Amino acid sequence: MIGEKILIVDDELEICELIDSYLTKEGFQPVVANDGRSALAQVKAHSPSLVILDFNLPDIEGPDLCLEIRKQSNAPILFLSCRGDEIDKVISFSAGADDYITKPFMPAELIARIKANLRRYRMAKQNDESEVDDVIVAGDLKINAPLRKVFIKDVEVPLTAKEYDILYLLVDNPKRIFSADQLFNIVWKSSSVSGDSKTVSVHLSSLRKKLESGDVDYIINIRGIGYKFNHEIIEASK
Repeated sequence: MIGEKILIVDDELEICELIDSYLTKEGFQPVVANDGRSALAQVKAHSPSLVILDFNLPDIEGPDLCLEIRKQSNAPILFLSCRGDEIDKVISFSAGADDYITKPFMPAELIARIKANLRRYRMAKQNDESEVDDVIVAGDLKINAPLRKVFIKDVEVPLTAKEYDILYLLVDNPKRIFSADQLFNIVWKSSSVSGDSKTVSVHLSSLRKKLESGDVDYIINIRGIGYKFNHEIIEASK
């Protein structure tokens, strides 16, 4: 939407000015922060629709800042980095990032990525709000679909946007087994390529740790096949 606020977090002033000019031409409202502390203050003050986050900052590593932002916001986070190593991408996605683009970048690609992430985020929210069942219960797990919130024993579990999307997909299809490639295709709305299954595995590992509740395994790993939700928990809760 025109006028949406985009937070740019980068300590390189020239990069900030460049991205600021691109966003302004597209009708967005850029907000700039040059370090982690300022970024968190801007997130609290402006509730940006999307965050463009540099991997290396003077006071905190990008992935660590990403985790802190996720405590305040589910808005898409797009990493911007001169580092294109696969491990850096995996670390970024596991911290809650939605996209990753390397420097130098083409202005058209950056804008396209921003619009695509905003579009997916809006569609996900609309789909959740249109669900007939407001709350899904599976044992101690509760999912409030309209609010995209998850609780274990009535204590909120802070999930990233992608973690929530994976969980909701599995819960909504409790008897279906999804391969890592299928999860990537559906949740990321993009065709899977080499390495993307690792990204899914990292997200699932983080999600399963957050959902740990005693001896209960909400998400089951079918070795060599894929992942599914433990439908017996849902049936026992009816």
